[in-house]
Amino acid sequence: MKKRSADLESLWKSVSPGAETFDPHALPDLPESVRAYLTHAIAAGAPLASAVRLRMHGTIKLGRWRKFKAQQVIVRQRGMIWHARLRIGGLSVRGEDRFLDGEGAMRWDLARIIPLMRASGPDITRSAAGRAAAESIWLPSILCSDDVWWRAGEGNTVHARFAVDGQAADLALAVAQGRLHAVSLPRWGNPDGGPFREVPFGAFVDQEATFDGYTIPARLRVGWYFDDVARFDREGKFFEVSIDEAIFR
Repeated sequence: MKKRSADLESLWKSVSPGAETFDPHALPDLPESVRAYLTHAIAAGAPLASAVRLRMHGTIKLGRWRKFKAQQVIVRQRGMIWHARLRIGGLSVRGEDRFLDGEGAMRWDLARIIPLMRASGPDITRSAAGRAAAESIWLPSILCSDDVWWRAGEGNTVHARFAVDGQAADLALAVAQGRLHAVSLPRWGNPDGGPFREVPFGAFVDQEATFDGYTIPARLRVGWYFDDVARFDREGKFFEVSIDEAIFR
Protein backbone atom coordinates (compact mmCIF):
# COMPACT_ATOMS: atom_id res chain seq x y z
CA MET A 1 0.00 0.00 0.00
CA LYS A 2 2.94 2.36 0.51
CA LYS A 3 3.63 2.24 -3.23
CA ARG A 4 0.01 3.07 -4.05
CA SER A 5 0.06 5.98 -1.59
CA ALA A 6 3.18 7.18 -3.34
CA ASP A 7 1.32 6.94 -6.65
CA LEU A 8 -1.40 9.23 -5.31
CA GLU A 9 1.17 11.64 -3.92
CA SER A 10 3.19 11.67 -7.12
CA LEU A 11 0.07 12.28 -9.19
CA TRP A 12 -0.80 15.28 -7.01
CA LYS A 13 2.75 16.64 -7.09
CA SER A 14 2.94 16.30 -10.87
CA VAL A 15 0.49 19.19 -11.33
CA SER A 16 1.40 22.87 -11.33
CA PRO A 17 -1.14 25.44 -10.08
CA GLY A 18 -3.45 26.77 -12.77
CA ALA A 19 -2.24 30.03 -14.29
CA GLU A 20 -5.53 31.17 -15.85
CA THR A 21 -8.47 32.46 -13.84
CA PHE A 22 -12.19 32.02 -14.36
CA ASP A 23 -13.84 34.89 -16.21
CA PRO A 24 -17.64 34.45 -16.50
CA HIS A 25 -17.72 37.07 -19.27
CA ALA A 26 -15.34 34.99 -21.38
CA LEU A 27 -17.64 31.96 -21.49
CA PRO A 28 -18.75 31.06 -25.02
CA ASP A 29 -22.38 31.10 -26.14
CA LEU A 30 -23.95 28.50 -23.84
CA PRO A 31 -27.46 27.56 -22.70
CA GLU A 32 -28.43 29.81 -19.81
CA SER A 33 -28.67 26.88 -17.36
CA VAL A 34 -25.10 25.86 -18.25
CA ARG A 35 -23.84 29.39 -17.70
CA ALA A 36 -25.70 29.51 -14.38
CA TYR A 37 -24.13 26.21 -13.29
CA LEU A 38 -20.55 27.18 -14.19
CA THR A 39 -20.78 30.61 -12.55
CA HIS A 40 -22.29 29.00 -9.44
CA ALA A 41 -19.61 26.30 -9.32
CA ILE A 42 -16.59 28.55 -9.93
CA ALA A 43 -16.13 31.99 -8.41
CA ALA A 44 -15.08 34.81 -10.71
CA GLY A 45 -11.30 35.17 -10.55
CA ALA A 46 -10.70 31.68 -9.13
CA PRO A 47 -7.78 29.84 -10.75
CA LEU A 48 -8.90 27.34 -13.39
CA ALA A 49 -7.55 24.37 -11.50
CA SER A 50 -5.89 21.42 -13.19
CA ALA A 51 -6.38 19.11 -10.20
CA VAL A 52 -8.28 18.61 -6.96
CA ARG A 53 -7.39 16.59 -3.88
CA LEU A 54 -10.36 15.33 -1.87
CA ARG A 55 -10.68 13.93 1.63
CA MET A 56 -13.97 12.11 2.24
CA HIS A 57 -15.89 9.66 4.40
CA GLY A 58 -19.08 7.71 4.06
CA THR A 59 -20.49 4.22 3.65
CA ILE A 60 -19.94 1.69 0.85
CA LYS A 61 -21.94 -1.47 0.17
CA LEU A 62 -19.58 -4.45 0.22
CA GLY A 63 -21.92 -7.29 1.15
CA ARG A 64 -23.42 -4.88 3.67
CA TRP A 65 -22.97 -1.19 4.32
CA ARG A 66 -19.56 -0.38 5.79
CA LYS A 67 -18.00 2.90 6.90
CA PHE A 68 -14.97 4.13 5.00
CA LYS A 69 -12.52 7.01 4.80
CA ALA A 70 -10.78 7.90 1.56
CA GLN A 71 -8.59 10.32 -0.34
CA GLN A 72 -8.78 11.02 -4.04
CA VAL A 73 -6.77 13.00 -6.57
CA ILE A 74 -8.36 14.02 -9.87
CA VAL A 75 -6.13 15.50 -12.55
CA ARG A 76 -7.39 17.06 -15.73
CA GLN A 77 -6.28 15.14 -18.86
CA ARG A 78 -4.81 12.29 -16.77
CA GLY A 79 -7.60 10.80 -14.65
CA MET A 80 -7.93 9.92 -10.98
CA ILE A 81 -6.76 7.69 -8.12
CA TRP A 82 -9.03 6.88 -5.15
CA HIS A 83 -7.69 5.24 -1.95
CA ALA A 84 -10.09 3.98 0.73
CA ARG A 85 -9.79 2.40 4.19
CA LEU A 86 -12.43 0.39 6.02
CA ARG A 87 -12.78 -2.57 8.38
CA ILE A 88 -14.30 -6.02 7.81
CA GLY A 89 -14.57 -8.37 10.76
CA GLY A 90 -12.24 -6.17 12.75
CA LEU A 91 -9.54 -6.33 10.08
CA SER A 92 -8.25 -3.40 8.06
CA VAL A 93 -9.14 -3.42 4.37
CA ARG A 94 -7.68 -0.99 1.86
CA GLY A 95 -8.93 -0.41 -1.63
CA GLU A 96 -8.02 1.51 -4.72
CA ASP A 97 -9.88 2.52 -7.87
CA ARG A 98 -8.06 4.31 -10.64
CA PHE A 99 -8.39 5.57 -14.17
CA LEU A 100 -5.01 6.97 -15.07
CA ASP A 101 -3.42 7.68 -18.44
CA GLY A 102 -6.02 5.61 -20.27
CA GLU A 103 -6.05 2.52 -18.04
CA GLY A 104 -8.44 1.49 -15.28
CA ALA A 105 -7.85 -0.90 -12.37
CA MET A 106 -9.33 -1.92 -9.02
CA ARG A 107 -7.79 -3.72 -6.05
CA TRP A 108 -8.67 -4.47 -2.45
CA ASP A 109 -6.27 -5.90 0.17
CA LEU A 110 -6.91 -7.36 3.62
CA ALA A 111 -4.54 -6.36 6.42
CA ARG A 112 -2.35 -4.61 3.81
CA ILE A 113 -0.90 -7.87 2.43
CA ILE A 114 -3.66 -10.37 1.47
CA PRO A 115 -5.23 -9.68 -1.94
CA LEU A 116 -9.03 -9.77 -1.84
CA MET A 117 -9.77 -8.56 -5.35
CA ARG A 118 -7.96 -7.54 -8.51
CA ALA A 119 -9.61 -6.25 -11.68
CA SER A 120 -8.26 -4.68 -14.84
CA GLY A 121 -8.64 -4.96 -18.61
CA PRO A 122 -10.80 -3.25 -21.27
CA ASP A 123 -14.14 -3.55 -19.42
CA ILE A 124 -12.70 -2.16 -16.17
CA THR A 125 -10.99 0.65 -18.08
CA ARG A 126 -14.21 1.62 -19.86
CA SER A 127 -16.15 1.54 -16.58
CA ALA A 128 -13.49 3.56 -14.76
CA ALA A 129 -13.58 6.16 -17.52
CA GLY A 130 -17.30 6.58 -16.82
CA ARG A 131 -16.60 7.13 -13.15
CA ALA A 132 -13.93 9.71 -14.01
CA ALA A 133 -16.39 11.53 -16.28
CA ALA A 134 -19.07 11.67 -13.57
CA GLU A 135 -16.56 12.96 -11.02
CA SER A 136 -15.71 15.96 -13.18
CA ILE A 137 -18.34 17.67 -11.00
CA TRP A 138 -15.63 17.76 -8.29
CA LEU A 139 -13.27 19.56 -10.70
CA PRO A 140 -15.71 21.73 -12.68
CA SER A 141 -12.90 23.60 -14.44
CA ILE A 142 -12.80 20.49 -16.66
CA LEU A 143 -16.24 21.45 -17.92
CA CYS A 144 -15.04 24.92 -18.99
CA SER A 145 -12.90 23.39 -21.72
CA ASP A 146 -13.53 24.13 -25.40
CA ASP A 147 -13.56 20.35 -25.86
CA VAL A 148 -16.89 20.07 -24.01
CA TRP A 149 -20.01 20.23 -26.18
CA TRP A 150 -23.13 21.40 -24.31
CA ARG A 151 -26.80 21.02 -25.18
CA ALA A 152 -30.05 21.63 -23.34
CA GLY A 153 -32.09 18.57 -22.40
CA GLU A 154 -35.56 18.10 -20.99
CA GLY A 155 -36.71 20.22 -18.07
CA ASN A 156 -33.77 21.45 -15.99
CA THR A 157 -31.28 18.97 -17.48
CA VAL A 158 -28.24 19.93 -19.55
CA HIS A 159 -25.84 17.55 -21.27
CA ALA A 160 -22.05 17.81 -21.47
CA ARG A 161 -20.45 15.59 -24.08
CA PHE A 162 -16.67 15.15 -23.94
CA ALA A 163 -13.94 12.51 -24.09
CA VAL A 164 -12.09 11.02 -21.12
CA ASP A 165 -8.81 9.83 -22.62
CA GLY A 166 -10.55 8.64 -25.75
CA GLN A 167 -13.64 7.30 -23.96
CA ALA A 168 -16.77 9.25 -24.95
CA ALA A 169 -19.03 10.46 -22.13
CA ASP A 170 -22.47 12.09 -22.23
CA LEU A 171 -23.01 13.63 -18.81
CA ALA A 172 -26.52 14.74 -17.80
CA LEU A 173 -26.60 17.45 -15.16
CA ALA A 174 -29.83 18.37 -13.36
CA VAL A 175 -29.42 22.07 -12.54
CA ALA A 176 -31.80 24.49 -10.86
CA GLN A 177 -30.77 28.16 -10.44
CA GLY A 178 -27.16 27.13 -10.91
CA ARG A 179 -27.16 24.44 -8.21
CA LEU A 180 -26.41 20.87 -9.23
CA HIS A 181 -29.00 18.38 -7.98
CA ALA A 182 -28.00 15.22 -9.85
CA VAL A 183 -25.49 13.88 -12.34
CA SER A 184 -25.89 10.78 -14.51
CA LEU A 185 -24.61 8.99 -17.60
CA PRO A 186 -24.75 5.59 -19.29
CA ARG A 187 -21.78 3.82 -17.66
CA TRP A 188 -20.18 0.55 -18.74
CA GLY A 189 -20.62 -2.00 -15.98
CA ASN A 190 -22.13 -5.25 -14.70
CA PRO A 191 -23.78 -4.44 -11.36
CA ASP A 192 -25.80 -7.69 -11.46
CA GLY A 193 -22.75 -9.83 -12.22
CA GLY A 194 -23.82 -10.43 -15.82
CA PRO A 195 -22.16 -9.26 -19.04
CA PHE A 196 -20.76 -5.75 -19.16
CA ARG A 197 -23.03 -3.25 -20.90
CA GLU A 198 -24.17 0.36 -20.56
CA VAL A 199 -26.23 0.83 -17.38
CA PRO A 200 -27.77 4.10 -16.15
CA PHE A 201 -25.48 5.39 -13.40
CA GLY A 202 -25.51 8.55 -11.35
CA ALA A 203 -25.65 10.45 -8.09
CA PHE A 204 -28.12 12.60 -6.22
CA VAL A 205 -26.52 15.68 -4.68
CA ASP A 206 -27.92 16.30 -1.19
CA GLN A 207 -25.56 19.08 -0.12
CA GLU A 208 -22.87 21.33 -1.55
CA ALA A 209 -19.93 23.21 -0.03
CA THR A 210 -17.42 25.83 -1.13
CA PHE A 211 -13.65 25.27 -1.08
CA ASP A 212 -11.08 27.66 -2.57
CA GLY A 213 -13.67 29.42 -4.73
CA TYR A 214 -15.24 26.18 -6.00
CA THR A 215 -18.76 25.16 -4.97
CA ILE A 216 -19.00 21.41 -5.43
CA PRO A 217 -21.25 18.53 -4.36
CA ALA A 218 -20.36 17.67 -0.77
CA ARG A 219 -22.87 14.93 0.09
CA LEU A 220 -24.02 12.41 -2.52
CA ARG A 221 -25.87 9.10 -2.98
CA VAL A 222 -24.33 7.11 -5.85
CA GLY A 223 -25.39 4.01 -7.71
CA TRP A 224 -26.66 2.07 -10.73
CA TYR A 225 -30.15 1.94 -12.31
CA PHE A 226 -30.37 5.70 -12.03
CA ASP A 227 -33.33 5.86 -14.42
CA ASP A 228 -35.52 3.99 -11.89
CA VAL A 229 -35.58 5.65 -8.46
CA ALA A 230 -37.18 2.66 -6.72
CA ARG A 231 -34.65 0.22 -8.17
CA PHE A 232 -31.81 2.65 -7.45
CA ASP A 233 -32.81 2.75 -3.77
CA ARG A 234 -33.49 -0.98 -3.59
CA GLU A 235 -30.45 -2.48 -5.34
CA GLY A 236 -28.47 0.13 -7.25
CA LYS A 237 -27.19 2.46 -4.54
CA PHE A 238 -23.80 1.35 -3.24
CA PHE A 239 -21.99 4.51 -2.15
CA GLU A 240 -22.88 7.42 0.13
CA VAL A 241 -20.16 10.01 0.56
CA SER A 242 -19.44 13.33 2.26
CA ILE A 243 -16.54 15.58 1.21
CA ASP A 244 -14.55 16.85 4.19
CA GLU A 245 -11.88 18.80 2.33
CA ALA A 246 -11.08 19.84 -1.24
CA ILE A 247 -7.82 21.46 -2.28
CA PHE A 248 -7.54 22.81 -5.82
CA ARG A 249 -4.34 23.25 -7.78
